[in-house]
Amino acid sequence: MKLSGSYQIKLEKQKVWEALNNPEILQKSIPGCEEFKKNSDTEFSATAKNKIGPFNATFTGEIELKDLNPPHSYKIVGSGNSPVGFANGEASVTLEDFENGTKLNYTVEANVGGKIAQVGSRLIDMTAKKMADIFFGKFSELVSSKDEKPVVEVKESSQTLIPREKKISQKIIYIFIYNNHNNN
Repeated sequence: MKLSGSYQIKLEKQKVWEALNNPEILQKSIPGCEEFKKNSDTEFSATAKNKIGPFNATFTGEIELKDLNPPHSYKIVGSGNSPVGFANGEASVTLEDFENGTKLNYTVEANVGGKIAQVGSRLIDMTAKKMADIFFGKFSELVSSKDEKPVVEVKESSQTLIPREKKISQKIIYIFIYNNHNNN
């Protein structure tokens, strides 16, 4: 499954980059995140309580930032496990100067397996998109100035239905998927 979108943030690119590397902001952006621990400058551990379909579970996993090109781009790679299945994935994030601020673009690939894959690829794909939108929307809201609301421009995502075993390219997105669904 692939998802993509973009957000316009009324903040200079360097500040947005710093926020993308701030564990406190990342934790607040991840739906249902209960713990977000910085292990090194590029490695984190996360725990999030999630729900997808009939399953409730606590997911634990590892997140790593790769291909760092400050303050322009990086890749977030992660994987997580719960008693009902696993998720792994990757998100490419790019920042560009745009109309007195920054445009944050993202592309996400994600996969799941185990019992959670039994709920069907459509439900998982919809939940993944919703979780990505919540994460990047919350992130944009947290880093925008208090007087400015972020301008959201979500590109239509290209989603591919995948059989039971799904390939998830970003742990964070999976955490988002489960947490976002849980919050609704």
